Amino acid sequence: MPIKKNPSNRKSKDGAAAGRHRAPAKPGAIAKPTAIAKSRTTAQPRAAAKPKPTPAKAKPSLKTVVIDALADMKALEVKVLDVRGLTDIADFMVIASGTSDRHVRSVAQRVVERTKEAGFRPHGVEGRHDSDWVLIDLSEMIVHVMLPRVREFYGLEKLWDMTASKRAARA
Repeated sequence: MPIKKNPSNRKSKDGAAAGRHRAPAKPGAIAKPTAIAKSRTTAQPRAAAKPKPTPAKAKPSLKTVVIDALADMKALEVKVLDVRGLTDIADFMVIASGTSDRHVRSVAQRVVERTKEAGFRPHGVEGRHDSDWVLIDLSEMIVHVMLPRVREFYGLEKLWDMTASKRAARA
């Protein structure tokens, strides 16, 4: 029976199969690049896009960072007192309440974390272990996070809020 030649199995003169890249004729010889490879090697590389300069973000104020952290942790009855004319220890005093000792501890921890992220370093944190009242000294601002019963007992708002004390003196 005669063998028919399949056109796809034909070999070229140098022995390579038709329709494929040619193999090197001699050992160690380099194969000629195809037309596709030539176009890739001669193409110019794309110019790198220059990154657009991003505008420098203004550093948020300490007051904004603290109030946002308190709101994020759902602190209760947040009150910001301006004590600049009353004392030299701080410009502002923030008083907030938590629902439990665990909540007070968590709120205080979040305030410390957020202020550190914003570049403000707390000078001290007191009361973390008991968590009835946690005080955070941020130099220009003092943050008090308390349980409602402790807040009511000490009455810091009455002590530091001059508008309330002026009203009481007039009455």
